[in-house]
Amino acid sequence: MAHFVDALQDEAARAVAAMRETALSARAAHARAELMRHMLTTARKVACRPKAEAVEIVVREWMDAWNLGRADWPHIAREMEGFTAAFHDYANAPDDAHDAALRIACAALDEAFAREGTSIAEQMALRSQCAHRWWELVVPVPADLPGAKPRPSVPELQPDRPFWETGCADFCR
Repeated sequence: MAHFVDALQDEAARAVAAMRETALSARAAHARAELMRHMLTTARKVACRPKAEAVEIVVREWMDAWNLGRADWPHIAREMEGFTAAFHDYANAPDDAHDAALRIACAALDEAFAREGTSIAEQMALRSQCAHRWWELVVPVPADLPGAKPRPSVPELQPDRPFWETGCADFCR
């Protein structure tokens, strides 16, 4: 049987490892969910416009929020546009068929990002003006992130509140 202090240290090490794994998983799930919420909100704002126009508006707003130019990722433009078009269709008719098409378009975009060695969630967490500050506590933004710009809209953590209660910028809600 392990001695008391050794047992406590082992228990703490297991708990910290579980916390690390859970924090990484929560960051990815939350960043992904937040992007999808933003995409649907924006698609709903332009739902009545012609599809091509609406898709262009949403992609441009999305890239602006990520501090990227509309043409910065030409190699995944088709997947980005298909993903955005699926949100437009779903915003106009939120039925099972459009939900299925949205899932397929999202999977295609996921695959495109995976070919680049990244993910939708990772890019959302690292680039978005609508990020949650706690995401940076889990994985700091690399100093050499291509195209990175300051994100003053991301709210700072509040010393009197748990980190998960500090949300995104008001304009992102």
